[in-house]
Parts: sequence; structure tokens; C-alpha cells
Amino acid sequence: MGKVIAIANQKGGVGKTTTAVNIAAGLVQEGCSVMGIDLDPQANMSDYLGYDNDSLYNISDLMVAAANNTLSDEYIEGSIVHSKEGIDFIPSSIKLSGADLFLSNVMCREQVLNRILIKEIFSKYDYIIIDCLPSLGILLTNALSAADSLIIPVQAQKFALDGLVQLEQVYDMVKVNVNPELKIDGVLLTMADNTNMSKAVEVALERQYGNTLFDTRIHKRVEATNSTFEQKSLVSMENSVLGAEYRNVTKELIERSIV
Repeated sequence: MGKVIAIANQKGGVGKTTTAVNIAAGLVQEGCSVMGIDLDPQANMSDYLGYDNDSLYNISDLMVAAANNTLSDEYIEGSIVHSKEGIDFIPSSIKLSGADLFLSNVMCREQVLNRILIKEIFSKYDYIIIDCLPSLGILLTNALSAADSLIIPVQAQKFALDGLVQLEQVYDMVKVNVNPELKIDGVLLTMADNTNMSKAVEVALERQYGNTLFDTRIHKRVEATNSTFEQKSLVSMENSVLGAEYRNVTKELIERSIV
């Protein structure tokens, strides 16, 4: 299995899905094989990638099967969707919002996603990108338990740093107790502009995270909204400013993966 990267921040609206999809698309452009996992009941990644309910199963079905030890390769194959941009992905559904319930009595319930991703069928992918929901619950714990690394998108707005302490606590808990190899690949500043607030957030992130902060900044532009509406990645748009920024982030990520 290739590198598994979780994209997470408990705060909503920070560009997690946009980041997940465009890093995935950027990696495909770099010649990598990529699997996306939509681990958010809102299914924004699935929608962004043009999902139209053409798979038999979704990630919640796979997690239930893995929890009950009934997961098969055929089951996994029936969940994989091939996007027009070359990204394979496993879609989500609203059923995933019941994860706390259907995983409540499962032994090692924080490692159910890992039981799925260690299957041989995933070994052909260079990268697996997990788009996490804005929460600190069992689904995030599953994502971090299965991941090699974490990318944290942070919006350049007031209160942007709120909640990062709690996210880091969950990260530390998983690293100490479940997944000692887990690391933070980078913190990514998103929706940056020329306001004093944006600049203040950037300075605070530089002070707190140092070299962990990506050199590239993702700016606030209407392109992002248009991209999700058109179900077309920013990196596939030739003259997109944000597309160029996400291509740079992708190259930084590859460099960090090699080191």
C-alpha cells in the first residue's frame, strides 16, 4: 500500500475537500495512482468528483462489513468509482453519520478503516487521500489510525486557530496509543487574502508550525466555488490561479514524502 494521507480540521469551511480533491488530482498529473476515501457523511468529495450513485456500496457499508468481519474483495471492488480525472474513490453517504452507533460495540473500533485499507486491492495505489469530516469523533480517529500522515488546512480568518489544540490532542493520542508512525506532513493556509487578519493568521501559523507550514498559500478566489459546482478540479484548469497553487502544494508534498 502507498502513502495514506488524512486531510483534517475539526472546523468546517476551511477547504478540506477542495484540498483533498486537488492534491489527489495533482498527484495524478504527476503520474501517481490515487485512491480517494470520502469519510464525511456530507459526501462533498463524492459530489466534487462527479459521483452519481453508480457504485453498489459506499464507505459506510465497507466499515460495517469490516466491523463484522464480513469484508471481501468483491465488496470493495463494488464500492470503487473511477472519476473522469483518473482518481479512483470510495464514496460516502449520510449513513456514515451513524458511525458512533454501528461501531459502538466493535473491538478496536478506532482501527476499522485500517482493516479495509490493508487489503491487497489497495496496494496498487501510490497515495490514498482521506477527506475527513469536521469532527473530532470516531471517524477522525479511524482516519488517523489508518494514515501515515496528516495535512491540516487552516483558513486565514478570525478564529482560524481555534480548535487546533484539540485536533493536536487527538493526533497525539492516536500517535501514542495506536499509530506511532503517524506524522504531520504539513499545515496549509487556505483562503488567504491581503487583509490584516489574514496576514496575522499567517504569522501565527509560521510561529507555531515553522517548517511544517507549506510554503505555498492558497488564496481566496471564486474559482474554488466554480470548481466544485462544475465538478472539475482546479488543477485541471489551465489558467486557474488556485490550480497553479495546488500544483505547487502537490510538488511540495511529494518532496516531503521523499525526505
